Amino acid sequence: MLKLLLLPLALLLSAFLFFTDDTKNTSEEALKENTHESRSWVSENLGQQIKANKFPENQLFKIESESKELKIKYTLDPLLQKESEELLKRYKPDYGAIFMIDAKTGKVLAMSSFQKSNSKADNLNLQATFPAASIFKVITAAAAVDHAGIDPDHKIAFNGGNYTLYKKNVLSDSINRWTRFISLKDAFARSINTAFGRLTLESLEPKVISDYAKRFMFNSRLQTDFPVEQSTAIVPEEKGYELTQVASGYNRFNTLSPVHGAMIAAAIINQGKVVHPYIVNELTDSNDKPVYTAQPFNSESAIKPESAKKVQEMMEQTVLTGTSRKTFRKIVREKKFQEIEMGGKTGHFTGMNPKGRTDWFVGYASDGEDNKVAIAAITVNIQKWTVKSSALGEMMIRKHFKTVLEEKAVSKLNNNNKKNRG
Repeated sequence: MLKLLLLPLALLLSAFLFFTDDTKNTSEEALKENTHESRSWVSENLGQQIKANKFPENQLFKIESESKELKIKYTLDPLLQKESEELLKRYKPDYGAIFMIDAKTGKVLAMSSFQKSNSKADNLNLQATFPAASIFKVITAAAAVDHAGIDPDHKIAFNGGNYTLYKKNVLSDSINRWTRFISLKDAFARSINTAFGRLTLESLEPKVISDYAKRFMFNSRLQTDFPVEQSTAIVPEEKGYELTQVASGYNRFNTLSPVHGAMIAAAIINQGKVVHPYIVNELTDSNDKPVYTAQPFNSESAIKPESAKKVQEMMEQTVLTGTSRKTFRKIVREKKFQEIEMGGKTGHFTGMNPKGRTDWFVGYASDGEDNKVAIAAITVNIQKWTVKSSALGEMMIRKHFKTVLEEKAVSKLNNNNKKNRG
């Protein structure tokens, strides 16, 4: 109860830190030495623009107590950025955001935000006021396989409906003629709340859930070069109904930002390593001399590589037979995309800020080699749906890998021509 009472205070403090502009000075030498400090410096100087959905080509930066105008080279992919903006304008959800990164390095490839009633609204990608919903099942699944050693094919007995979470069902361990059995990977793919609740009560302690939430950067400051609100995970200290709500994502107290959602997906396809996104690739002075050059930054691994592979198996099942099967059916069957590995997780819950039905998709795609991307798409709708977030995710993945595969085909053709001429 005390944690619930402290939640409004924590959110207020997070918002205060998020919207406070307290730009610090630094030296050019310091920018080359410390990834944490240099990213923070970029965020403090450029943060207000990013929050306003602006990406200026030049900006004043404070260096050694003076302001210098620097040229900015972003990591954004022009084709993907244009695609994300056009998708949101085409479907016009009440609120919508798309955030896509290189899953290995953290480079931001696309960052778009849309609000139908206010074209000048702040960047929704940076806000952690959205209920995490069933995206939190990724954390629970990771804890189950990494800590408890549970296999994706492990069978869970449960009673009740697929998407409800009634106390009488989830707290009961009785086996009767109405009891159903489902594998962990199918429970994940179909987002069965009661099955995840039963799994948690049988195999996981509250402190384990809390630990894995922290490993995946809940309740932690993200080391980005733009300002992001802190995602919140409040985990009860004792087993019970409240713990099953948290583990299955069946509450609105635990929150997530689209930036953080993409990071969670990236960790799964990146062998458990958490990458911190960055949007500025380089800053140069008036003489085109580099003042700042970004470097990738990874946290310690959230889970072991073999555990990440197991969660990946569950996320793949989501797009093959689970809650995203309809939106991914075509791309999964298309011959030219056969070599692309794809996985994801959906989530739905009614949020209060912004008020409406929140629809999540976080996922990844990989060509099995060096090209790996992670994406978070979110829409919030007040009365009627205009597009599923999973559809936005599929269209962004399709756009990216269509270009990648075309480039590969051209490269292969050129290499074959060279061999033939030789």
